[in-house]
Amino acid sequence: MCLIVFAWRPDHTQPLIVAANRDEFYARPSLSLAQWLDAPQVYAGRDQEAGGTWLGVGADGRFAALTNIRDPHQPPARKSRGELVARFLSGSQPIDQYLADVHGRAIEYAGFNLLLGTRQELWHYNANDTAPTRLSPGIYGLSNAQLDTPWPKLLKAKAALAEVLDDPHPDALLAILGDAQPAAFTELPDTGVGLATESLLSSVFIASPSYGTRASTALIVHADGTRHMVERSFGPHGGRLGEVELNF
Repeated sequence: MCLIVFAWRPDHTQPLIVAANRDEFYARPSLSLAQWLDAPQVYAGRDQEAGGTWLGVGADGRFAALTNIRDPHQPPARKSRGELVARFLSGSQPIDQYLADVHGRAIEYAGFNLLLGTRQELWHYNANDTAPTRLSPGIYGLSNAQLDTPWPKLLKAKAALAEVLDDPHPDALLAILGDAQPAAFTELPDTGVGLATESLLSSVFIASPSYGTRASTALIVHADGTRHMVERSFGPHGGRLGEVELNF
């Protein structure tokens, strides 16, 4: 997943609001948002190649999401990053303990950002950092660098999220995620992938023949523990494939 904007406000009636796009090669097989048969407490999409996931929720208010760190020079990984999300959602270990274990084994994975939450707390960990961070209330954005790295699409999506927080219904969150306008060349970051690819990746919603936004997810968590999730899935050139809506 390559873009997540979220509002963390633990004293609010809707403490966690998330809008997230998963960007991936269209050829990589995956399943849409659903309850997992082998872990019924987990609701998430699923990567069929490695068995993990990019975003989901679990029992007792558990939430997890992942983005990769864009670095064309990093060595191949031994393990899939998606298992970091899946293992947290299907388990019961406290966040600080879980992240201490992840930190000790981060070298086993390609670069990643990990968001982990419960009803009481929300944490961020970047694999290049020395320690995880417990987040204070606020509006945040996460793409393929550090938390709140000011890439144009992240700034645009964060500002749009702030505008809908008075009434954060799923359609409004999904509209934020559907913005396919690339950034101006003068605003592009330099992450080592070349100007054409930087431009392709600079829009909130990415579409091309082989790579792009595969899933857009809106998540609204209520203070009573109920959750509302909507996921839209997409194929080559951004063609819409389907939608799943869950209230639980």
